[in-house]
Amino acid sequence: PLYCSASAHDLITKNTTSNIVPKETIGVYWQSTFMMDSSVTIEDRVEKIINGDGFAVQEFDSAYEMQSVAIRKNTCYIVCAVIFNEKNDVLMMQEAKPSCYQQWYLPAGRMEENESIVEGMRREVREESGLDCEPITLLLVQENGPQWIRFTFLAQVSGGSMKTTAEADEESLQAMWWDRVSSLPLRARDILPLIEAGLRYKEMTCFPPTLPVDTPSHVLCQRLIVTFTDTNRDLWLLLGTGKDLHLPVTVSGVGPSERSCYLAFAVRRLMKECMPLSQVSVKTQGIFGLQHHGKDPGKTDGICFNTLISVEYKLEAVAVVHTEAPPALESEKFRWYKVDDPGLKAKVEQRLVSRSVIPFHSLF
Repeated sequence: PLYCSASAHDLITKNTTSNIVPKETIGVYWQSTFMMDSSVTIEDRVEKIINGDGFAVQEFDSAYEMQSVAIRKNTCYIVCAVIFNEKNDVLMMQEAKPSCYQQWYLPAGRMEENESIVEGMRREVREESGLDCEPITLLLVQENGPQWIRFTFLAQVSGGSMKTTAEADEESLQAMWWDRVSSLPLRARDILPLIEAGLRYKEMTCFPPTLPVDTPSHVLCQRLIVTFTDTNRDLWLLLGTGKDLHLPVTVSGVGPSERSCYLAFAVRRLMKECMPLSQVSVKTQGIFGLQHHGKDPGKTDGICFNTLISVEYKLEAVAVVHTEAPPALESEKFRWYKVDDPGLKAKVEQRLVSRSVIPFHSLF
């Protein structure tokens, strides 16, 4: 049977009484037997995302605008590489730019048109250090709204030769391995947490090695895996309805009205549209992965982040709401869905408890 409220009685295909949620509950609850299309279940989609894969976004649930993303025009992507040698010395490059001349920094720079995120990272490392590299994993993502998003990779040397002062050009003066102890004039200290994140990942794999998936998007958006665990330890996921049931997607606009807003704002906007935020705490845990193509400038420069979100009742709300059920929903555009597959439930819970996701930081 389907779980539903009295307000969605027309959705019931079979009369049942034992699994009906209370009438005062606004939300509609779907069991895992319902299909997103004729062949792929919701669990199939979630499993794919948890494994770092992805699939095309076909519906958007929250958006102020749908302007296409264009690299170096209405958005800026920064790529950065953390690379260690066998002694755990980190690769550094010496700046040639007049504003930071002779100061040191990680190999990093702006992505260019017609390249993937990994291609941009490889290019920057090669131009600034003379070395070729291969990515190990996306290490973390930082954002200051669509106007500035930085993708930091843990990578390893695969070829090339270290750039010397004899090869200095407009990209850099030279490169070297830094032991992280010797005094070095840094361009900025914001790279120190990135280096530490790389060392931590080398010592203990915090999340599965993950690289961007080659799937195009024309907008900057987040596909949300919104989780709620009730007092019976049942796991629920938030779904958008639309044409088919799907994981909800929220868009960060790149126009004047939203370009300066953090990507976290788009998450809050969608959550505010579907449930009373006065009763619940909403937390972004990180991302399972991201999707990007970039080979058709102005049409595929967008990114879809597959973002893990947890929802919990606030302490002050526990006394006045039914905590054995997910938060009541205030929009027919959304439904709660109970995960019945024990294997998938265990995987999601493990990633939540251990926070085994790629860090996704808003630079407030």
